[in-house]
Amino acid sequence: MAILPICITGDPVLHRRASEVTEFDSSLDALVHDMRDTMAAAPGVGLAGPQVGEGLRVFVWGYRGGSAFDARYGAGSGTVDLHEDGVGRSGVVVNPQLLVTPVAVRVPDPKCESEGCLSVPGHQFPLVRAGHAVLTGVDVHGGPVRVEAWGWLARIFQHEFDHLDGTLYVDRLAQPCAGQAQEVVAEAGWGVPGNSWLPAAGEHAPTDRG
Repeated sequence: MAILPICITGDPVLHRRASEVTEFDSSLDALVHDMRDTMAAAPGVGLAGPQVGEGLRVFVWGYRGGSAFDARYGAGSGTVDLHEDGVGRSGVVVNPQLLVTPVAVRVPDPKCESEGCLSVPGHQFPLVRAGHAVLTGVDVHGGPVRVEAWGWLARIFQHEFDHLDGTLYVDRLAQPCAGQAQEVVAEAGWGVPGNSWLPAAGEHAPTDRG
């Protein structure tokens, strides 16, 4: 399989709603394999179709625990169906739906709520997310997927689901972080079509990013 270029903010595919997957065939299976390889090479904890230039409602994730957020607030435990490692810590979902608990209105903790994104590589900003999420959808064969998640895994699901609706985490930032993120994008020459980076070229973004 292949390591795919990761689109950087400004590419139109990242800023529009992705389309529903309608063909469950070998091309979808190949895309998912490439996305998993790309996520691992980056490295990251999640990757959505639009991030590799495919405007489809599909994302992969892989998270083994150990985040500062989970250490402080706890990750809880949930119910999981149909994931290869038995605990839902890695997987793929196609045409997902996501239900989340209300997001608290408070100042985010920069020590354990700083989020990053492979499409805004090398930078992190704090953001409050819902602490609990229920992800449903189907797998590459059309079989049902359901994962109930707490803590950082719930955050990963929200981050990747946002990508499918054309929203990056930096779009959700409050001031002053929103302004700082805009400066980062401008200084890097991003925010326009055509920018990408290739994990296989040895350019590694920080871990725990999607």
